[in-house]
Amino acid sequence: MTAMPIWAPLGWKQLRHKPLRLLVAVLGIAFAVLLILMQLGFRSALFESTLRFHERFQYDIALFSPDSVFIVRPAAFSIRRLYQAHGHAAVEEVSPVYIFPAVWKNPWGTDRRAIQSMGVDPTKDQFETPGFSENLAKLRQQDVVLFDAASRPEFGDVRGRFEADGPITTEVNNRTVRVVGLVEIGPSFGIDGTVMTSIDNWLRLFPDRPREEIQLGLIRLKPGAEPVAARDELRALLPKDVEVLTKQDFVNRERRYWNGATPIGFVFAFGAIMGLVVGMIIVYQILFADVSEHLNEYATLRAIGYRNRFVSGIVMQQAAILAVLGFVPGALAASYLYKVAAGATRLPLYMTAERGLAVFVLILLVCIGSGFLALRKVRKLDPAEVFG
Repeated sequence: MTAMPIWAPLGWKQLRHKPLRLLVAVLGIAFAVLLILMQLGFRSALFESTLRFHERFQYDIALFSPDSVFIVRPAAFSIRRLYQAHGHAAVEEVSPVYIFPAVWKNPWGTDRRAIQSMGVDPTKDQFETPGFSENLAKLRQQDVVLFDAASRPEFGDVRGRFEADGPITTEVNNRTVRVVGLVEIGPSFGIDGTVMTSIDNWLRLFPDRPREEIQLGLIRLKPGAEPVAARDELRALLPKDVEVLTKQDFVNRERRYWNGATPIGFVFAFGAIMGLVVGMIIVYQILFADVSEHLNEYATLRAIGYRNRFVSGIVMQQAAILAVLGFVPGALAASYLYKVAAGATRLPLYMTAERGLAVFVLILLVCIGSGFLALRKVRKLDPAEVFG
């Protein structure tokens, strides 16, 4: 007698035999997939958005105050540390960056909102983002700013009005300024919008802040210099009132803050884990109920000579089918919600092939694991007890 192959469509026929139960299972797994993908998507958007400045500034070494929690509200340190670093043999040039939240007035209303402001050297093309290089020279004018066109809409329709009518006059920190160009940066979980200007203009917006105190120092090394070696030497050279970080160090510092020091990273990770748990419970209940209902049939298969491997294959087939049927609608729903959430928040929310594949593998493993748990009855099954 030739045994039926393990992957014969018997598992699918058993699932299809109870269409309502199958629908509930698929919807439950789809919900779990949706929950996991949304949590992972928001977690990815958290890191991608908060690391924009760390990654887009052009530098090899960064100086940052150890008292700074994260880049939104950095503590100040003496610009002398930057000049001291410039004396190192491996350093080619240094650039101070002034950072602090300002108050933006909606040009077409009376609303005022906090906005991130940055003062940079207008003679150095040191920020890689659309619109910055093209408009950098304009910052040499007095009382002008570049506005982040990807900022949240609460700041007003700056992009639309600027593209239609040109420069826009408004107020920042109660000082009249003109928007003379647009850049593309985007908001984050700590920043709703950004304006960039020259160092002199920035100091005019903050007259109580001294030029000698900066929030970020950027260091470019000479060609061929090793950043890690230069970092270690600068750490030994400079006082401990400033952190010396490679670009990767700076990125990791910010990532650790959002992932560990705030509850946000934990919440997103916990939500993804809960999605896996929900999926496992649903699949286990469905498969356990199916196994329980078909104990007599499984006992018959065992009695006529089929081994546990064949019976287990039927249940594993059901688990794999449920994983595929649940993943597809869940992933489609997540892709749609990514677009909706990205439009509402301006956060970088989008589906990636890597994330989709990772979640599919997770769901498949969860379904197979649930199938193994549901198989306990079959593995212990004694045909003589069932028919006795």
